[in-house]
Order: sequence, then structure tokens, then C-alpha cells
Amino acid sequence: MQKVVANADEAIADIQDNATIMLGGFGLCGIPENCIAALVRKGVKNLTCISNNAGVDDFGLGLLLKTRQVKKMMSSYVGENAEFERQLLTGELEVDLIPQGTLATRIQMAGMGIPAFYTPAGYGTEIAEGKEVREFNNKMHLMEHALYADFSIVKAWKGDRYGNLVFRKTTRNFSTSIAKAGTVTIAEVEHLVEPGELDPDHIHVAGIYVHRLFQGTNYEKRIERKTVKIEGK
Repeated sequence: MQKVVANADEAIADIQDNATIMLGGFGLCGIPENCIAALVRKGVKNLTCISNNAGVDDFGLGLLLKTRQVKKMMSSYVGENAEFERQLLTGELEVDLIPQGTLATRIQMAGMGIPAFYTPAGYGTEIAEGKEVREFNNKMHLMEHALYADFSIVKAWKGDRYGNLVFRKTTRNFSTSIAKAGTVTIAEVEHLVEPGELDPDHIHVAGIYVHRLFQGTNYEKRIERKTVKIEGK
């Protein structure tokens, strides 16, 4: 099966309006920059986006929010995006805020084929509304369902033509789980290599999970919030 495509536009060509998309990354670390830009160009609308965060105003998922292409966000941390806040407060955007550990586990469960699990996180808060509650070991737990997506989109450091992926340092974050939770998984990579060039012991996501990949270009690798020491202090 030929998995390599020419570019981001070809990789996301079959993503249509109303799709549910899961996107890797943490803050602005390891986000699929090329695919997000391609989704903006394609103009697909009413997307449900599952991601740890919502980018910033002019980068990452913030670009899709700016063009009103996102109908619903399912995230954990969204504090760096003023446009997200504005759309939330005005009712333009449906938002499901999920505790970070719960979000990570819901994605992992989807990749493992486990439909639901119990967690104490969120019990007694608004998060618990409408959810099944059970007691385990004298502690109350919420039932949370696995999170699935029509498309999972991740960015890796290296990938071979079979779809095996290697992530660099903390860019592994949510991406290794997200790559296993989508019906179709798309990967953009900084370096596209030939089969056999990757050390099998270093592969983080096996190619069986990846349906399409391409070598990305022009990565900005922005820092979400840069803090520097003031000289003399």
C-alpha cells in the first residue's frame, strides 16, 4: 500500500465539513502545522476538533478558529487564545473542557479498543453532569467514554514510507496516542526516510496505524510564551 502523498493538501483532501478531527501536539510543541494550514485553505467547516489545546490567536488551531471553521472544541488547556475565549463567551463555539489526564486516557482507550473506563477526576464538579457514577474502594468515579475521530493528524520528526514514526523528545506528548485513535491517520514528518533507516527500537508509532504521510516544509516551531531573564536581575 502506497502511503506517501505529495503534500498536506493531498493528505487532507477527503476531509469534509462536519468531520471530527483529532490533532497532536501540546501547546505549540509538535503540532501538525502544514495540515492545519491546508485545512484553512480547503475551507472545510463545522469541524469538531479534539486537541489538548486550542493554539494561539495567529497560529496552530487558532487559525481554524479565526476563520470560524471549528464548530466544537474538545480540549484541556485553552488559556492562550483570546479568540477562543471570545467565541466561547458569545456562544459561537461549543466547548467541552476535559481534565488533561481524562482527555489523554479517553484517547488511549480508543486506540486500545476499550469503549469506556472509570476515573475519580471531575467527580462533584460540572464535569460529572449526566455521567454514570460508581463507587470503587470507597471512592466515587465517573464513567468516561473513549474518544474516536474520523481523522487523526500528527506531526513526527521522522517517518519511513511504511508509516513508522519517530517523535523527537517532548513532541511525543499526545501524538502517539492520537495516531492510534482515528479511522484515518495522517502524519506529516520533518524527515521522510526509506524503510530500514529507522532503528526498530526507536519507533514510537508502528506503520500499521498510519494511512498517509508526507514530508512537511517550512516549520516555524514557535514558542507559546517566551520568558527570558532580565539582565542584572
